Amino acid sequence: MAKTLRCCVLGTYCATVLRAEAEDELLMLATAHAENDHGISTAMIPPAILAIVKAAIKDEPETSGNIPLPV
Repeated sequence: MAKTLRCCVLGTYCATVLRAEAEDELLMLATAHAENDHGISTAMIPPAILAIVKAAIKDEPETSGNIPLPV
């Protein structure tokens, strides 16, 4: 099941939503996003903040591919 991380739930006004198949991969994407888009060096992220980021990771609901159309 894919994992998602919405940057806005971490107290920013950023609309970025990151998706990956595994938590480790998602954390790598989040690290790159923090550095490239917010200027936050990974060396500046304390373990307590990393724990908050990990808690914000959610499982993306699986879809069957059959999405009903509005009538």
